Amino acid sequence: MTVLGVGLHSGAGLASLRDALRAACAALPARPVLRAVATAQDKLDCAALAQFAAELRVPLVGVPLPLLAVQPATPSAFAPARYGGRSLAEAAALAAAGPGARLLAPRAVSSDRQATAALAAALPHPIDPSEP
Repeated sequence: MTVLGVGLHSGAGLASLRDALRAACAALPARPVLRAVATAQDKLDCAALAQFAAELRVPLVGVPLPLLAVQPATPSAFAPARYGGRSLAEAAALAAAGPGARLLAPRAVSSDRQATAALAAALPHPIDPSEP
């Protein structure tokens, strides 16, 4: 499962979000199949973000602030303290992808610097040898 984590300024629009996703995918050999778009719970009221998730046909997931703060995301001088001073895009992607998730590449920034995107993959579920 691949989750797109997003950080954005209040003035970010749909074009900024698309550009951040494009930049994040540019570091990968192929565009992953997304299962969700994740961000901080306090950003869920952003109309462009809701439209972006709908365009991608995936759910928009709000990550509680305390969960963001404990993720092993890259420190960021631009991230507010309420996000633990770390990349919101990376932290949201990791938290929403679940325990043991890993980043597929460092976060990417839109060309207008209004949005960031990071992709995280969940670890595959271990195979239970007792199951047929």
